[in-house]
Amino acid sequence: MSRVANNPITLPKGVEVTLEGGISVKGPLGSLRQAASPNVAVALNEGVMTFAPVDASIQANAMAGTLRALVSNMVQGVSRGFEKKLTLVGVGYRAQAQGDALNLTLGFSHPVVHKMPAGIKVETPTQTEIVIKGIDRQAVGQVAADVRAYRPPEPYKGKGVRYSDEVVIKKETKKK
Repeated sequence: MSRVANNPITLPKGVEVTLEGGISVKGPLGSLRQAASPNVAVALNEGVMTFAPVDASIQANAMAGTLRALVSNMVQGVSRGFEKKLTLVGVGYRAQAQGDALNLTLGFSHPVVHKMPAGIKVETPTQTEIVIKGIDRQAVGQVAADVRAYRPPEPYKGKGVRYSDEVVIKKETKKK
């Protein structure tokens, strides 16, 4: 059996789970839905969710761990939420949040405007910091990756958009 699927999920206070027609998780920050796999048996007993493969196949074993991880992320998302922090490094690089759009000045001849999808909020505490928040872990990570892709950090000076915990290893310049 999958090692991940062996760990049960304890539901925090204020989080409700329903298992009809898939898995629905509702909490103080919102609600999320995930399709259930026919290869996985999901049980909910007194605030504890357990996942087990239906048979001994490799596919069922893998799906049990995958579904457990997805539901665990859903429970954390509706109770606490997720956030990704980005940092702009470079002279003149700026970010400004305006409603559901993020205006970026990244050294191009034009400003870059990135529209946020539904359920994702963006904040700019300073001009060089971006905080992306939401309840869906995949969506938050994808938006952060999309913003970073406009100007990924380059290896010589380290300029660009990077995750706040990312370490850019700088290369030495070419010698004559």
